[in-house]
Amino acid sequence: MKSLLKKWNQISLVKQIIVGLIIGIALALAIPETAKPIVIFGSLFVGALKAIAPVLVLFLVMSAIAQHKSGQKTNMKSVIILYLLGTFLAGLIAVIVSFIFPVSLTLVKGAEGVTPPSGVVEVLKTLLMNIVDNPVKAIFNGNYIGILAWAILLGLALRNAADSTKTMISNFSDAISKMVTWVIKLAPLGIMGLVFESITTNGLDALLSYGKLLIVLIGCMLFVALVVNPIIVYMYIRQNPFPLVFKCIKESGITAFFTRSSAANIPVNMRLCKELGLNKDSYSVSIPLGATINMGGAAVTISVLTLAAVNTLGIQVDLPTAIILSVLSAVCACGASGVAGGSLLLIPLACSLFGIPADVAMQVVGVGFIIGVLQDSFETALNSSTDVLFTAAAEYKEWRKEGKKIDIKKIA
Repeated sequence: MKSLLKKWNQISLVKQIIVGLIIGIALALAIPETAKPIVIFGSLFVGALKAIAPVLVLFLVMSAIAQHKSGQKTNMKSVIILYLLGTFLAGLIAVIVSFIFPVSLTLVKGAEGVTPPSGVVEVLKTLLMNIVDNPVKAIFNGNYIGILAWAILLGLALRNAADSTKTMISNFSDAISKMVTWVIKLAPLGIMGLVFESITTNGLDALLSYGKLLIVLIGCMLFVALVVNPIIVYMYIRQNPFPLVFKCIKESGITAFFTRSSAANIPVNMRLCKELGLNKDSYSVSIPLGATINMGGAAVTISVLTLAAVNTLGIQVDLPTAIILSVLSAVCACGASGVAGGSLLLIPLACSLFGIPADVAMQVVGVGFIIGVLQDSFETALNSSTDVLFTAAAEYKEWRKEGKKIDIKKIA
């Protein structure tokens, strides 16, 4: 048994996850009733990641800022520019593709028990209120913009603290990071449970009638991940970006696809940044920030479903209005984390741009919930893997300026 475990631990995590994935699919297709108890593995894995992520972010960011030396460079300006640019371009691509391949919807009963925001001001107000949230409440609710704000303020306040205090905070940070590695080791079991639950609970029958809509949505997200993002990264690092792109998709995108939670994927992304040799001071801030404002997948969802509603109602859209939609979807996507229900509940806000009534817009949200099993998985995978990709691109740009060699193939 010991030798078997030793051999298993020698296999890379990605290969272990693929094994878990295959076993989960096989069990779901062969013995769905008998194997039902394995669903608990998926729930425990996601629960553990969500539980440890807020504390990890608080201590990592606080420690990094408390020990930051004056004059030490960070790449946050470049990272934020990349996040905002990537989100806007994702929305623009979705608008262009929706014009080329217009989709009409068979509207369903609207989503019940949910209240969408009434305007962009409300979205931004929610985002700002989350910044000044009670720190304990922010950790309890997984409000990462609030956790980041408090971690930054505490870090700044501790800049002049005694070295022993800084060492203690650093030790706590290291201990929580160690706990994260223990949780991530359970990823193969977690993914097995998650894929089993996904197949047995949702099936694929309900998705078939929305085939064209899903093709446009997923096609846009794949185009952003495999064409737009690599072009952006190439502009920064001036070499073949695909080894880095595939590394991020493979090690961040796959887990995000099944957990369907950017928050749960923060520890996975932190581990990947460390593996890529990135500066802890930068990625400890940029990764949780990316989980809040780097929302290319959400921008695609908002744009595609809004224009599908427009086509269904036969509303004519001119180019300037379509570009405004791209900007609006990017702004709304950045505020999505502050709204219960995420990107789908921001669709009525985008629909209001075209004068679409709220009751019709909520029917479109209902369609979104039906296809959510795939839409949300691809959206989270794109959002989360791009957090690492853009963080790495910003740092590798600095390496290039300093004449430091970037051997992406070796890293990836």
